[in-house]
Formats: sequence, structure tokens, C-alpha cells
Amino acid sequence: MQSAGTNASNGSPASDGSLLVALEHGIDLNGHRSQPLTLELVDWSDLILVMGSQHGDRAEVLGGQGKTHLLTTFASRGASARPVVDPFGGDLPVYRATFDELLQEIGDVLDRVISERSAPPA
Repeated sequence: MQSAGTNASNGSPASDGSLLVALEHGIDLNGHRSQPLTLELVDWSDLILVMGSQHGDRAEVLGGQGKTHLLTTFASRGASARPVVDPFGGDLPVYRATFDELLQEIGDVLDRVISERSAPPA
């Protein structure tokens, strides 16, 4: 599993809001460093989940057609197509809300992947 940003610089630490909210949940992001989305990462990936359509557009330009999905759409099996708000620059409540939303959506993604991997081939 990798994380990359479409507007990320290479090697930047997590934002203060991300650090604080992660610590509230027992997660230490002090060692996290950003990386930009690259052709190599897109090629390496089997599944690319994005928070917003502009992120998906960038992943597809880099060759991610067919494996790039809006997080909420993939998690809901098509029932939702709303973006996840990027909290960058927001206050702590925005970071907390985004954390909670991502926790739910990623849990739904894991449920989907597990059920699809354990289902007999069609």
C-alpha cells in the first residue's frame, strides 16, 4: 500500500492537523513523508483510490485507466459518487471529520476487497 498526492512535494511531513488527529487515534505520523503520484506508482498499483475527481483525472493521465476509482464510489459499489473533502488548510474539526469519513470509507473498501477475493470465480 502506498500513499501519494497529485500536488504533493517529495518528502514533506504530514500537516499539523493530520499529526494531531492521528495522535488522537493512537497513530504516529511523525515518520510519514509525502510523495507525488508518478507514472511508476500508477504502473505498480493494482487499485488506485482517490478522494476527488481531479485526483482521478491525474491518475488516469499517468496510465491508471481501469484501476482508478473515486474512494466513495468504490466503497459503496457505485451507490455514492461524492468526493472526500481534503482537509489541508482547514481547522481541527475539518481534519477530524475527514479522518472519520476516511475510516468509514476505507473500512468499506476492505470489506469489498475481502468479499471479492474470497468469492469463487464466475
